[in-house]
Amino acid sequence: MAAGSGWAMSEALLVPNQSHSAAPSALGYLYQSQWPLVEIVRRSSDRPDLELAIELYDDVSWEQDGTPLELLQLKHHLNSARALGDKDPDLWRTIASWMDVHPTGDADGPTLTLVTTQTAAAGTACAALGADVKNAVEAKRLLEVAAGESAADATSAARARFLALSDAQRSIFVGRMVVLHGASLIGDLDGELRKLLHMALPRGHEDVFVERLWAWWYRIVVGLLQGVAKTISALEVSQHISDLRDQFTIDNLPTLVDRDDFDPATEGTYSGRAFVEQLRWISFTNTLLQKAIVDYYRAYTQSAKWIEDHLVGLNELDAFEDNLKDEWQRAFEFMILRLGDEATPERISTEGQALFRQVTEQSEVRVRDRYSEVFFTRGKYHELADDGRVGWHPEFEQRLKDLLLGQAS
Repeated sequence: MAAGSGWAMSEALLVPNQSHSAAPSALGYLYQSQWPLVEIVRRSSDRPDLELAIELYDDVSWEQDGTPLELLQLKHHLNSARALGDKDPDLWRTIASWMDVHPTGDADGPTLTLVTTQTAAAGTACAALGADVKNAVEAKRLLEVAAGESAADATSAARARFLALSDAQRSIFVGRMVVLHGASLIGDLDGELRKLLHMALPRGHEDVFVERLWAWWYRIVVGLLQGVAKTISALEVSQHISDLRDQFTIDNLPTLVDRDDFDPATEGTYSGRAFVEQLRWISFTNTLLQKAIVDYYRAYTQSAKWIEDHLVGLNELDAFEDNLKDEWQRAFEFMILRLGDEATPERISTEGQALFRQVTEQSEVRVRDRYSEVFFTRGKYHELADDGRVGWHPEFEQRLKDLLLGQAS
């Protein structure tokens, strides 16, 4: 492989060349989205009123009543063995960012926190700014020395700006700084989250619970980055964790498959399925057919996930399907009585649509007493219709036989 291609060969193993690979940057962005959840859970018991913003003032910020209390820069390094020194570009990029977002001489300004997976070298300003052993006076002196001695072009502008501050401004500015060094690597954050939530985790279903929590959090982060919401509060996170835990009780179930999980590109693979044909026979519109396909996919996939994760048993799902079929059979027979012998195609479609809505939207049959997601009932009825066990047209059984014969010929 040609040199400079972005990959290095070592003992027959391909590994990213760190000077070209996008992996460190990608992991850095992931770290900026994952670390806040761990931290907001950690702080939620002491400060439920705190709100967190992402990429509003800094990488992450803590607020109260719309006022930033703490601005955080998060730095993740694949090789955290290298110590963080006072001339390190990460440190001066962070200092430059802080000088941009808030007046340096504001003694009442927000705390300025650098969270880094590196460990601060002994005798450095970074070590003196540690949360447990903070010595702002010594840290200021060491930063001034580093700013004056360093010859790195990459940090020259930030160092010059720092030294151009008055002595009083630098004292106040450095006094607001904290360096949380030796922070957990991205691969350790899931484990930290589990430790913090150990009392809330449902026994036997810990993995599913944490996966759902992360999935919800990623949606929150996207919303914050898109400006859908400005902040998320510790109280909101605590409430969601409580609500999620409630889904794992004996009379409830978690929803594991969202609408967005369906790939629209696969819609065409369902167009010839029996349950779709059955809906066409009662004149469902294209929009309703699309929604039926999504409901079918979600219900089928969710059943498989529940079984895989041992949240339900096959006998429980079988009993649910039997109850659905019993409800349908009663409603179907009443439809036949209403139609009589001379019903027009339009009347048949109208009654078939009414039958579908009756059994899918008004039924009290549930797989668990408190699990009331309507898409699951609709999707399960589509599964039954796909197997020919239920139908919406009075002649659905004969039509299905004709359909199968047509496919076989």
